[in-house]
Amino acid sequence: MAFSVVMPALEMAQETGKLIAWRKKEGDRVAKGEPLLEIETDKAVMEVEAPADGILTGITGSVGADIPVGQTIAWIVAPGEIPPTEKESAATAPSARAGSQVKMESHAAPVAASASEPSAVQNARISPKARRLAKELGVNINSLRGSGPGGEILASDVQAAAPSSSSAAIPAKSAGFEIPSTLGRRMAERTIQSWTTVPHFFVTREIEATALNECRAKMAAEIERTHSIRITHTDLLVALTSRVLLKHPRLNSSWAADGIRLHDHVNMGVAIAVNDGVVAAVIPNAHTATLAELATHRRDVAERARAGKLRPADISDATFTISNLGMYHVDQFTAIITPPQAAILAVGSIADRVVGVEGKPTVRAMMTLTLSSDHRVVDGARAAMFLNDLADALREPQKWLA
Repeated sequence: MAFSVVMPALEMAQETGKLIAWRKKEGDRVAKGEPLLEIETDKAVMEVEAPADGILTGITGSVGADIPVGQTIAWIVAPGEIPPTEKESAATAPSARAGSQVKMESHAAPVAASASEPSAVQNARISPKARRLAKELGVNINSLRGSGPGGEILASDVQAAAPSSSSAAIPAKSAGFEIPSTLGRRMAERTIQSWTTVPHFFVTREIEATALNECRAKMAAEIERTHSIRITHTDLLVALTSRVLLKHPRLNSSWAADGIRLHDHVNMGVAIAVNDGVVAAVIPNAHTATLAELATHRRDVAERARAGKLRPADISDATFTISNLGMYHVDQFTAIITPPQAAILAVGSIADRVVGVEGKPTVRAMMTLTLSSDHRVVDGARAAMFLNDLADALREPQKWLA
């Protein structure tokens, strides 16, 4: 049986993916789960695994091309089997696509649903993103010819038809402009979307970090000896915050059209700086992982992020995010929420400061935490109680990590 290799939908609003490289060539034998190709989406460059065992053949996806989600770009067949013709492929596309995208099913569903929505003229199909963009740019979608699967109108079609698109010249680098990468451009778009649609509010707390420093010093040597991994303050914060979140389900929830979705697990997103932006790598089930497991996972995913080799699971399904700029000597900052998450924690540097202890000035290691929350999900009291419990955990970290 032939299995189609399609451009996968790895994100809710993804319409196309850029094919960066094939890891196998025409005629190669591949194994299910083996890295097959690399694609660039809105968030990062990621590896896509082979959906089945067999021989790779019928490659139509060209390196460097932007390919619509769901389009067949190759086939995996049994030895001696001939891949389906284009007509046969079109007839069997729905079943083939479902079989080759089991891991991405929940992400692909919104795209399939939007494809069934008819427009006012010629039953044209248009993605939700393209529809919003057309409204913003004043483009009449009834006059467009879609370039997506089945004639679906994509955001790129809308941008091409925008009144200013034909006359606006692309700034040249020599003129002092820099054209952002796909990741940088999408990060800017998502930031604007979050800031303009999510009602942010901020709660800040200065917390003593003496016990956190001592905990790290005490545990680091043993874990480095047994697991060959260096423990960072971020690892400790991930471990402690994920455990505290279990007491505060609203902070570990998602805003959805049908209500607030409470999660019974903590998939912790950790903001990681890469060459052309920031990605939020995900540590799944951080609330049950040991400190060594957290540190190992954080190191591995950070290496993949910086090498441009992220996998879909590396950036999917975070329920809360930590952004730590302490290593850059930033004292305090506020972070923008990543929808549909309800909150994000911004962490400043640990530094000696003069504080009052029992009425006397004393020098202590202090850090500032700022919690950004979605006011539709979290109110001020809940945010304050979460920070109170996190402060308690930072004062007695070994008790929470036992």
